[in-house]
Amino acid sequence: MTKYVAYYRVSTDRQGQSGLGLEAQRDAVARHIGQAELVAEFTEVESGRKNDRVQLAAALAKAKSTKSTLVIAKLDRLARNVHFITGLLESGVNFVCADMPEADRTFLQMAAVFAEWEARKISDRTKAALAAAKARGQVLGSPKLAEAGALGIQSIKARAAAYAERVGPVVRDIIAKSGAKTMRDIAQVLTARCVETPRGGQVWHPSQVSNLLARI
Repeated sequence: MTKYVAYYRVSTDRQGQSGLGLEAQRDAVARHIGQAELVAEFTEVESGRKNDRVQLAAALAKAKSTKSTLVIAKLDRLARNVHFITGLLESGVNFVCADMPEADRTFLQMAAVFAEWEARKISDRTKAALAAAKARGQVLGSPKLAEAGALGIQSIKARAAAYAERVGPVVRDIIAKSGAKTMRDIAQVLTARCVETPRGGQVWHPSQVSNLLARI
């Protein structure tokens, strides 16, 4: 029976827009693999535009070492870059998307091309909107240092809140299903699941769990 390594990604800037959050990704993967063995799960909190992803690299390495198939819920959970998808297809790791399990190598490459095209069109529209605002005389950015500092603080708080919103479902799942009761227990499970800490680390500490729980 085929063995699987699951890879989940929660985007830092587009969460929820695809309608496929973390729990939905888990459900899609679970439905696809059925009774097959799930060797490991890796969760990445990262933008799809970044190709250098620690958890994806770890998932690929695990899949290769255990001769497992890498399974994801949806193609755009990996990236919107055709060269990245092509490199993945040539990595030597079997790989399947739960939403299109019948897709062959050519189909996946074509899907990646269209995904990249969509991302480029979104970027072009954003640039056009900013240029139009500038042409109308609208000031882009903060003209005052104090205001800029305040906005910076707000941005930090917003990122912390967004991170808590993304990782919150993971923590709730751990509490509900793993039997973890203390901060240390939860930290150990988060580390075992390879969930990155708020600062991108690999090892969780009870204090980090406490701070996260205060925000969810």
